[in-house]
Amino acid sequence: MKTFDIQIRDPYILPLPDERRYLLFGSTDKNAWSGPGTGFDCYESPDLENWAGPIPAFRPPADFWSNTQFWAPECHPWQGRYFLFASFAKDGRQRGTQILVADKPEGPYRLHSDGPVTPRDWECLDGTLFVDDRGKPWMVFCHEWVQVEDGEMCVLPLSDDLRAAAGAPTLLFRASEAAWGKPFEAYGRRNNRVTDGPFLHRLAGGKLLMLWSTGSYEGYAMGYAVSDSGNLLGPWRQSDAPIYGRDGGHGMLFRDFAGRLWMTLHHPNNTPNERPVWMEVAEDSGGLALKRED
Repeated sequence: MKTFDIQIRDPYILPLPDERRYLLFGSTDKNAWSGPGTGFDCYESPDLENWAGPIPAFRPPADFWSNTQFWAPECHPWQGRYFLFASFAKDGRQRGTQILVADKPEGPYRLHSDGPVTPRDWECLDGTLFVDDRGKPWMVFCHEWVQVEDGEMCVLPLSDDLRAAAGAPTLLFRASEAAWGKPFEAYGRRNNRVTDGPFLHRLAGGKLLMLWSTGSYEGYAMGYAVSDSGNLLGPWRQSDAPIYGRDGGHGMLFRDFAGRLWMTLHHPNNTPNERPVWMEVAEDSGGLALKRED
């Protein structure tokens, strides 16, 4: 199949240079919003154009606590195994990010953490792994607007085995700090703002960049924040405008086998039409810029 044939939200690419193949993960249930949560599939490709799959990466056990909204799996290698950070929900229980594990990058994945690693009394989603200069693992995640109105980006330290939080969460920034974001009305509130899909990237000069998504005046969009100090705890400053603002978002960055830097996201932001998109990007003096075709 070709890239356009794959319905997926929240795309995440894991390059495997030694095997000369790419794995594509994401929210793959046909109705990721309200349908039953059946699991996650992944796809493999030698060239980011021709794909094989779907490969069943995760199917929940019969007694799994969540039954819907299986969202945004990210595959991270760590200490010789592969870990899937993914968000799950259930009526009457707070949404959270749980960690799964497998011996091969395509799975099959099994439960690793004891339920969500994010705070149990918070509505959370979109946890991503960050490893600092000392080799210490952290999870950056979103504290959802449905609970706090002005969505928050937070971080908490993880145990070395990635089974549990190793400390309390810290607030990094709020959605309203991005001038390009747009508030919306819901739950009787008029100033709700979303934080979605964090992804960390170290710039060549040492600054730390975080992609993240929210609603903008042109629809769902993705921008970035920069920690000029290079420290995960910031302070963080927001980009003046989204890097992509045309009804697409929740993306990440990866390098192809030639060393070129690419950004992926899903577009458009409506079901069942969402598809993965790749765009070549370049680092500029303070962040990222889309490369323009000649």
